[in-house]
Amino acid sequence: MLAKSATPNPSTVLGRQLGDELRRLREEAGLTTIQAADALDCTKGKISRIENGRVAVRLPDLTAMLQAYQVSDTELHERLASLARKANRRRRHGWWNQYSSVLADTYRDYIALETMAESIRTFQAQLVPGLLQTPEYIRAVTVASRQWETGDEIEKFVQVRLARQQRLTGDSPVRLWAVLSEAVLLQQVGGAQVMKAQLQHLLDASERPNVTVQVLPFSRGAHASMFGPYVVLGFPEEGALDVVLADNPTGSTWLEREAEVARYRDLFDAARTSALSPVESRALIERRAKE
Repeated sequence: MLAKSATPNPSTVLGRQLGDELRRLREEAGLTTIQAADALDCTKGKISRIENGRVAVRLPDLTAMLQAYQVSDTELHERLASLARKANRRRRHGWWNQYSSVLADTYRDYIALETMAESIRTFQAQLVPGLLQTPEYIRAVTVASRQWETGDEIEKFVQVRLARQQRLTGDSPVRLWAVLSEAVLLQQVGGAQVMKAQLQHLLDASERPNVTVQVLPFSRGAHASMFGPYVVLGFPEEGALDVVLADNPTGSTWLEREAEVARYRDLFDAARTSALSPVESRALIERRAKE
């Protein structure tokens, strides 16, 4: 779960894409970040934050940067301006912002990325992925986390998680591929009846064409993903890099460097290869649901 103490302010995908292009144009112009900062009458740090996708890019600043980089291509200018407008809207108007009182910054940023993602690959060691949880399961996990104290806070968090699940339906549903440790099926979250309903929901969800569920059984022994859960988000924009959110004992960490992301892609590939096939996994889930 994304804890309130998790690392805040990851860049958005659109912001990173814009920042990558602006960095490329600056380097092609032969300018340093200091020279670019002089052109905008700002600090070197602001240029770095723009290029890392961590701050909104105002259209006047974008125009000034492109002028400083001697970019005369009007189509490129308009494309980058459109990208900036989309990125800024994502930052301001996401439905999740109304729940800021119960959501950590990292969780809100994660939801923003999730709404834009084309694919989600996740390994879970003890919990059913949030997109596949039933309301009762969500409520039990939320109460057990002790991060939210009042009934109102707990119910708001349940509403958020259920709203997120809409990404699995609609005209352009996200592709979800989840590898679950067998422990996920055995952990009695909320009690036997809640767990039985959750396993049936997992079976129902796995029948969706955009959802793949595999179980990594205990019999496979030690494996590289034993250290904890993680999520790899993939995006449809050309040139957009995957993003990883990895849980650890003190919270959650965003990973965006290509070498780090590639490591998690390899971990996931190893996990899905070691896991039971989707058909075999369904059979195991059915057996656990009947126990």
